[in-house]
Amino acid sequence: MTNQAEEHRDSKALIFGKTTETMSRTRKTSGAESRRDQVLTTKVGLHIPVGLSFEEWERAGRQLSGLLNSSSWWLGDWLIYGKDQYADRYDRGIRAAGLQYQTLRNYAWVSRRFELHRRRPALSFQHHAELASLPVDEQETWLDRAERMKWNTKQLRDAIRAEREGTSQRTSAVATMRRLAVPDNRLQWWHKAAAHAGAELGEWVTATLDAAAKQLLEEVDRPPARTASALEAHLGVRPAQ
Repeated sequence: MTNQAEEHRDSKALIFGKTTETMSRTRKTSGAESRRDQVLTTKVGLHIPVGLSFEEWERAGRQLSGLLNSSSWWLGDWLIYGKDQYADRYDRGIRAAGLQYQTLRNYAWVSRRFELHRRRPALSFQHHAELASLPVDEQETWLDRAERMKWNTKQLRDAIRAEREGTSQRTSAVATMRRLAVPDNRLQWWHKAAAHAGAELGEWVTATLDAAAKQLLEEVDRPPARTASALEAHLGVRPAQ
């Protein structure tokens, strides 16, 4: 009982889901009665009042999620400040706060990669963490896409992976072309043709392949020519006897 009483005394009221009218009414009630009507946080959980409406419960969840997201930024900025200002003592501050250094270091790393003015309130800390290792311009591109498309972190991660795989495949194809093995006799033949055309071998090969590709693609896109008999049959014309 003593532990429960102390826990309740140390509880902090979070006015989750309270409307202006409810908050005004809460201020007019006595302390004990007010606390029974509020969602209370403790070191080990939440005290949720009986009869909390769905709307208030849902709003409380959004606020808790926002606090969780914000706390990652807060702790990251806190560690950065301590490391910059108290390099000889900040380890002691971490121990006194009872926090895990590895977790804090991850928070601090992401926080350093995104200055305050670049952090997107509409996106979570984890969205930013997914992009922290990228150059700034790529970070901004992906943040814009994630915000516009309303991606969760998994969708953002999948989109990044898909783009990287596509880029890797294109790079591999180019590398394969550059490593194309050509028999010596054919290479000499191509040198001779390039010399007749008055061009360097590389320029001649590129121009020749471009011309061949253009011709082939034009033929593919061109509708097939009809034979005379097929055209006559289509028009309903009988051949002359």
